[in-house]
Amino acid sequence: MSGIAVWRDGAADGPTNMAADECLAAAAIQRGGLVIRLYEWEGTTVSLGAFQPFAAAQECNAIAGVPLVRRPSGGGAIIHGSDMTYAAAIPKGHPWGATPEALYEALHGAMIETLRSHGIEARLAEPDPQTDAEFLCFDRRAGGDLVVDPPSAAAGPRGIKLMGSAQRRLASVVLQHGSLLLRSNRGVGEAARHPSLADLPGAAWAANNGCWGGVDEWLERIAAELGERVEEQSTPFCAMNSPDLAAARARYAAMRWTQRR
Repeated sequence: MSGIAVWRDGAADGPTNMAADECLAAAAIQRGGLVIRLYEWEGTTVSLGAFQPFAAAQECNAIAGVPLVRRPSGGGAIIHGSDMTYAAAIPKGHPWGATPEALYEALHGAMIETLRSHGIEARLAEPDPQTDAEFLCFDRRAGGDLVVDPPSAAAGPRGIKLMGSAQRRLASVVLQHGSLLLRSNRGVGEAARHPSLADLPGAAWAANNGCWGGVDEWLERIAAELGERVEEQSTPFCAMNSPDLAAARARYAAMRWTQRR
């Protein structure tokens, strides 16, 4: 039985995190299977989707003054610092890399089962094309998004979005970013805040300084679905890939990259 390499990195700034995720794609090719990086952020940071116009960020007053970074993956802008962020990469030749939906369904399905084991009924959202133009990821509803319908919520049929993911399909590997909203972020204006996992009844266990109580269970469910094991890596991913990461970080830190669209 082979293993899924998992790195757990501490807090870093936006350019460092995005550069590490780009390097993660190379690790997936080298290992020939699924690799996952879990990480935190140095304060509230907004990651823009690869194809979002920079002007849209400038027009969002609720995030004024918050550091911005552009992700290599698509999707809407995500406010980090109160979420569990992951990056996963897998070769396209793997069954989970063959189609865009496969990796979404595998990782989000494992999350649904994990939340249900803690009494939180989650489901995959019905796609709502009318939300595709929303600037913030958690205002959108795509087919793979994870939502809940607590009785006290005023979210209507759209539900409360707890987790969203976005992909970048490269020549030989799929890179996927995901964010599980642990707490409502107080580092942005009210218009950019969203209900979170910690706001749900019985979910006070959800968030503790960027950590999530169910992450180990989630990883084990992913591994079980593949018939593999979780292989925790002792060295932080950023430290292992420092030469390549430095070059990538310089690109993500450059304002011309952030403003490229």
